[in-house]
Amino acid sequence: MKRFHQVILIVSVLLGSWLGMQAVHELGHVIGAWLTGGRVIAVVLYPLTISRTDLAENPHPLPVVWAGPIFGALLPIAVWGVAAACRMPGTFVLRFFAGFGLVANGGYIAGGSFDGLGDCGPMLRHGSPIWTLWLFGAITIPLGFCLWHGQGKHFGLGSQRAEIQAVVAYGTLAGLVLLAALGVVIDGR
Repeated sequence: MKRFHQVILIVSVLLGSWLGMQAVHELGHVIGAWLTGGRVIAVVLYPLTISRTDLAENPHPLPVVWAGPIFGALLPIAVWGVAAACRMPGTFVLRFFAGFGLVANGGYIAGGSFDGLGDCGPMLRHGSPIWTLWLFGAITIPLGFCLWHGQGKHFGLGSQRAEIQAVVAYGTLAGLVLLAALGVVIDGR
């Protein structure tokens, strides 16, 4: 049963981090659009696609496009920080998610800069120097790895592995199911 809980925990955290990272990233674009007078017409979070935010009007595209990765990197850190300060059980999951957000957003922006992939195309077209995309990745990716450092024990890995708590494993599974359902509902498929 212990191995079963470990598998549930690891798979749920990995898949949930992917879906959660996309949701937080797109939320950043939505907030950026709202703050700059843009009009959002669709947010695609369907679990089997790459997320995106479609705008009908976007008078200030540069802040909107940057809001996604910046918000996607900072909000998970803030949530983890609050949870850690409150000493909530299972906080290590939020720490992993914060690291995931940093690595994923940083890798996406730094790596995408070379061929204008996704958000990087509008960033470059609207005036962001390519070095700013690289700098974003150079800051966020190592910070994400720092947050991940030493966390394997909470997932039952390594020589100092902790016992997996069933409530945390099932909680992460429930979170994964909720994120997948949210993506289906928002997408309307």
